[in-house]
Amino acid sequence: MKATALTVGSIGTNCYILYQEDTKAAVVIDPSDEAALVEARIAALGLTPRAILLTHGHFDHGGDLGRLLARWPVPVYCHPADRDLPTWLTHGVVFDRELADGQTLGLAGMEFSVLHTPGHTPGSVCFLCREGELMFTGDTLFQGSCGRTDLPGGNWKQMAASLRRLAELRENWAVYPGHGDSTTLDAEREENPYMEMALREEV
Repeated sequence: MKATALTVGSIGTNCYILYQEDTKAAVVIDPSDEAALVEARIAALGLTPRAILLTHGHFDHGGDLGRLLARWPVPVYCHPADRDLPTWLTHGVVFDRELADGQTLGLAGMEFSVLHTPGHTPGSVCFLCREGELMFTGDTLFQGSCGRTDLPGGNWKQMAASLRRLAELRENWAVYPGHGDSTTLDAEREENPYMEMALREEV
């Protein structure tokens, strides 16, 4: 398995493309609201997307899905709790496959585990790819920070519980967030003030 990343869209969203070198089958995580650049990267690598995964339903993570789906009509996965977000936050994000906590997805020869991590939105999730111990955290966990909770559907208590859940994972996962630089779970356990705050709060 290989991975490539782009930072694209109106507010600098990280899009991740995971793929198999032999088959060129790919999975796209959070294609953003600027799909032309994502499309160009996929085409340049000669890849064929098999699925699109959304860490949550905000427009900057999937607001230009239509362009990719016109070329590669693949299933789009998102947690159903984000169906009711206001349209000004989603800009028409659509999906046809629902995610659930604890679910395992076998896609393009790769396996993803789903962790429901609400707080930024009701349906926020993290995707764990055991191969390489990669964690794609969307807007739940950033390097040194976490996603905002003051937008509709946001909730700090839920965010704190989600950050605790991530902190309690045993492995030192490589963390690939929805915005900003990559990090590791060990680094965030030691240095992230929001994760420290969450661990101090009562469950």
